[in-house]
Amino acid sequence: MANAWPPSFESDSTQVGCALSVEEWLALSEDEEGEFVDGRLVEEEAPDFTHELTVSWLIRVIGVWLAGRGFVVGSELKILTAANRGRKPDLAVILPGSKAPPRTGPLREPPDILIEVVTPTPRDERRDRIEKMSEYARFGVPYFWLVDPTLGAVEIFERTPAGNYQKLVGVTAGSIDPVPGCPGLVVDVDALWAELARLRDEE
Repeated sequence: MANAWPPSFESDSTQVGCALSVEEWLALSEDEEGEFVDGRLVEEEAPDFTHELTVSWLIRVIGVWLAGRGFVVGSELKILTAANRGRKPDLAVILPGSKAPPRTGPLREPPDILIEVVTPTPRDERRDRIEKMSEYARFGVPYFWLVDPTLGAVEIFERTPAGNYQKLVGVTAGSIDPVPGCPGLVVDVDALWAELARLRDEE
């Protein structure tokens, strides 16, 4: 009798929804998905190729502009936004002149920019547009970007002295020039949509 595929096995991985400490969340391997909210492991978004292509495009554009003067990293970085909350944003940017991040472990201080690429489900849109936005503002992140490939929109928010975000940029086409907080950086939104247009429609 042929073996069934995929094989079944008992998983010893940490289950979404279970209670755990921040130390336990930080100790999870990179294969263990989930963010840390109010002492529990919560489900992450399930990125598709559009999401990941958007992330990689942004990393290339921002990385070229930084030219070794700062840092831009992708979505497996763990950031402790509060004593009982930990997130893994799609991109984190540390601008030139800011303190370098630690070589190991989570980020415990606000980076200059956090970017979320919106996944088109009501749960993920709420998480990015409401939950994470307010959480990153409380944490003290100066700039928050929302990139929504489904809507074809890029929004940039700046944290006010009152601790809330105000929208500075909201575009669907053209280029963002200047980019708030990033002198000399130009984000060609049309080029991003053209890159995503190379993907074929679902068959």
